[in-house]
Amino acid sequence: MKHETIETNAGWLIALTLVVISIGGLAEIVPLYFLDDTVEEVKVNGIETVRPYTPLEVRGRDIYMREGCYLCHSQMIRPFRDEALRYGHYSLAAESKFDHPFQWGSKRTGPDLARVGQKYTNQWHVQHLVEPRSVVRGSIMPNYPWLLENKLKYKDIAARMKALKIVGVPYSETKAEYDNNVKRFGKDVAVFLDINQAEANLINQAITNNYDGDKTNVTEMDAMVAYLQVLGTMVDFKKFDDGHFSTFR
Repeated sequence: MKHETIETNAGWLIALTLVVISIGGLAEIVPLYFLDDTVEEVKVNGIETVRPYTPLEVRGRDIYMREGCYLCHSQMIRPFRDEALRYGHYSLAAESKFDHPFQWGSKRTGPDLARVGQKYTNQWHVQHLVEPRSVVRGSIMPNYPWLLENKLKYKDIAARMKALKIVGVPYSETKAEYDNNVKRFGKDVAVFLDINQAEANLINQAITNNYDGDKTNVTEMDAMVAYLQVLGTMVDFKKFDDGHFSTFR
């Protein structure tokens, strides 16, 4: 059959297009039924290292979305050599399993932030958010000075965590849930996942780490920097064999 015959016959064109789409769809869908799970298992000594966000990080993520940071920054490193050289190991599905909604993004006006955590100091992030061009020459990122000026609103943090719990994030309200988190994430992490201590934990993390450089207040900058500093830090790839995560793909 000549190609011209297909192009000039609507019936043949529609039928063959459907055949091609069906084959492509089956090639993508069928293998999923033979996988036990598409989310990687990330455990060290039986403890899950990918955890839900702490109360302060939850508020930081809220502010990140409020300011539209996701419009210019993705949080997904694709499994390509050039991206691995620039950003690090490709992103795992497990790293986004507690994100509602996820922040993969679709555009990079600025660099990917999937592994920005601990790459710079708290002071660098504060300066970068207040006046980006003072640390990154030629940056087109807007200034966000109000993050230092605005006191963080956190009275509803328990309600926010309860909402996330409804969609599957394992925050605890009962002793049984707390004990289960101790087994899954370890005691140090489980304490921060307790909704009953949400407000106290938020204040404690902000004051102890002093993200914004001012211990007298808990500002939106504290929350934003806390969130940025945790991105990409939950998986220590040095503790896993090469190819370990490829078995989940």
